[in-house]
Amino acid sequence: MTTPLRLVIFDVDGTLVDSQGDIVAAMAAAFASVGLPLPMRETLLSIVGLSLDVAMPVLAPDADDVVHAQLVQAYKDSYMTLRAETGAAQSSPLYPGALDTLKALNAVPDLLLGVATGKSRRGLDKLIEGHALEGLFITQQVADFHPSKPHPSMVLQAMADAGVSADNTVMIGDTSFDMDMAAAAGVRGIGVNWGYHDREKLKNAHLVIDAFSGLIPALNDVWGLSV
Repeated sequence: MTTPLRLVIFDVDGTLVDSQGDIVAAMAAAFASVGLPLPMRETLLSIVGLSLDVAMPVLAPDADDVVHAQLVQAYKDSYMTLRAETGAAQSSPLYPGALDTLKALNAVPDLLLGVATGKSRRGLDKLIEGHALEGLFITQQVADFHPSKPHPSMVLQAMADAGVSADNTVMIGDTSFDMDMAAAAGVRGIGVNWGYHDREKLKNAHLVIDAFSGLIPALNDVWGLSV
């Protein structure tokens, strides 16, 4: 019997890489540029995963659309400056076990890898280049071309790109936005407990893992087979 294609889609910030240092620093620069007080760190990290045009009104609810647009641009400019100064591998390090797990999954026949991220195309390209991840992800969905999570657009397009059904697709992520997006797309979500949302927020996750070493066993649990 032919094994069907399966697709594992990864969130990026808070799931594959820990970029919180640059995120908070870039937010600080952005808010300073428009003379607004910086929200608390936990508030800043709570919106990671949302597209910037959705995140800024959450962080600055009393500001108008013009200021929100200024915040978005200032954040982008500051983030790219910080990344250029230190390099993607240093500014957004991979979580322990991430690279080995990606390589192990990539070596499995009939298993495809993808990305669904609130990052821009430019930001994802820089990250993939910085960590030498070229060729791993056959579908890459970014904020430039989709509504913000938790809208299912990214997952639906990833499945279309890969030619994989919902039953054979899993979304991996650290936030409620990722798990809600998975549920909206009709796929199962595996939450990770090392990112920016607490386990309690991952209500729509099929299950939650505490380390990358638990991902392959979790996929086996989801699909009832040995990856």
